[in-house]
Amino acid sequence: MSSDSSELYPAPHRPARHAFPGPAPQSHRASEVRVPARVRSWTGPHRDLRLLRRASRRLRRVATLAALGYFAVFLTLTVRLPSLMTRPAPGGLPTGLLLALVQLPVTWLAVLLYEFTARRYVDPLARRVRRYAGGAGDGEGRP
Repeated sequence: MSSDSSELYPAPHRPARHAFPGPAPQSHRASEVRVPARVRSWTGPHRDLRLLRRASRRLRRVATLAALGYFAVFLTLTVRLPSLMTRPAPGGLPTGLLLALVQLPVTWLAVLLYEFTARRYVDPLARRVRRYAGGAGDGEGRP
């Protein structure tokens, strides 16, 4: 004989998270009262917080990889291919110096891309979360 008592006390059925909140099914026993299961909403502040965290995480990763990735490529080329870096580029400067000077515009581009993406995707989510939380203002100095 098994010592498993799960067959004696079966777990109550719980609907899936994506179940549509509809009328409760009719029971065959008149004495049994069914309490409708609580269905989680896929909208609301918790979903918006998850979306906000995911968007800001993705934004940080992309901006970091854009700026540091170029720098890592530059350092790798400097160490692995010094002959390429000393070769003259089309402007007469050595290739290494030209790539070093291009780092500044690449960093500016990463910052501008970060700002554009934050304003377009992350800020609306932050405003929505703030609205659900009952916070005053929209973060732009207006009450």
